[in-house]
Amino acid sequence: MFAQVHTPQKLTPTELDGYLERGWFRMGQTIFTTNFLRVKSELFSTIWLRMLLTEYQGDNTQLKLFRRNAGFQTEIKRAVLTDEKEDLYALYKKSVPFQASESLHHLLYFGKKEADSIYSTYEVTVHDGNKLIACGFFDLGESSAQGIASFYDPSYKKYSLGKFLIYLKIQYCKNLNLTYFYPGYFVPGNPHFDYKLTIGRSVLEFFQLSSNKWLHVDTFSEESIPFQVMHNKLVHVHAILTQAAINNRVLKYEYFDVNLMPSLRDSRLFDFPVFVFFGNDADETIEPILVYDIRNGLYHLLSCIPVWKPAETNPDKGFYSNYFLASQEIYATSSEEEIAGVVVRLFDKIRLG
Repeated sequence: MFAQVHTPQKLTPTELDGYLERGWFRMGQTIFTTNFLRVKSELFSTIWLRMLLTEYQGDNTQLKLFRRNAGFQTEIKRAVLTDEKEDLYALYKKSVPFQASESLHHLLYFGKKEADSIYSTYEVTVHDGNKLIACGFFDLGESSAQGIASFYDPSYKKYSLGKFLIYLKIQYCKNLNLTYFYPGYFVPGNPHFDYKLTIGRSVLEFFQLSSNKWLHVDTFSEESIPFQVMHNKLVHVHAILTQAAINNRVLKYEYFDVNLMPSLRDSRLFDFPVFVFFGNDADETIEPILVYDIRNGLYHLLSCIPVWKPAETNPDKGFYSNYFLASQEIYATSSEEEIAGVVVRLFDKIRLG
């Protein structure tokens, strides 16, 4: 599955390291992975990142920020939520152009009491005199750490406190002789996350979905963005099938993250973000659909069945939103000509009865 979530009752430091190594991350008191993100009517790929701390020696931005902010008081310790931190988070939340978690407690401990957290969470605070002006949280594993959140007083924006907090976390983890720091993901095509690509760039790695490996970020290519590759592969087959008079459309799937939903996450439902659709919007049944899986380099022709019809659907004709789907494989191949031939023969057979 492209999107998964686990809810462990306990999580050892070594187990957290293992999850992070596989491209998973914290969400409240669960741990999840996803490879795609929707922003309005567009779908993007999420590319997970990590820093190799054993080779990190600091960079110019860190040195500048540490000098610029030397007059502030910083402290790192086990995390404790307070009204002061919640108030600062609420103030920060009003200033950002994206939807943030409703509160720090919801962000960190949703599903459990603070004292029962499965994570070993630390906080870094920045004070200007007695005033709390910035705060961040991160989790420690055995040899890794994951950065969770950083927020600050918007009136101090010129001090780049968001980046300053991340560098403080990184330095602390390096001093602990940890091997990796995981800052989350960036999203090619969405500049909001690009700041992560400028921090520790010399030792920054990304998780390549197609090879299941961590590679240096300088080897990342826009031509290998998972969603774009999957979409472009399907567009090629769409053109071949259109020439063969097969009615088909390339559609984005509204429910690509369905397996993150608490009530459905064990159902292993269909979760490809884009597919070739052969039916029409009035159909109550679902025709076979075609996907391209970047993880194995194969086209898959799937038999799909509807499992649930939502009360509302997306009016955007570029999305399929009529049903949540379950699927079963009919045929798989790496060749676009071969899969197109299979589809043509299948529909010729259907036409002949």
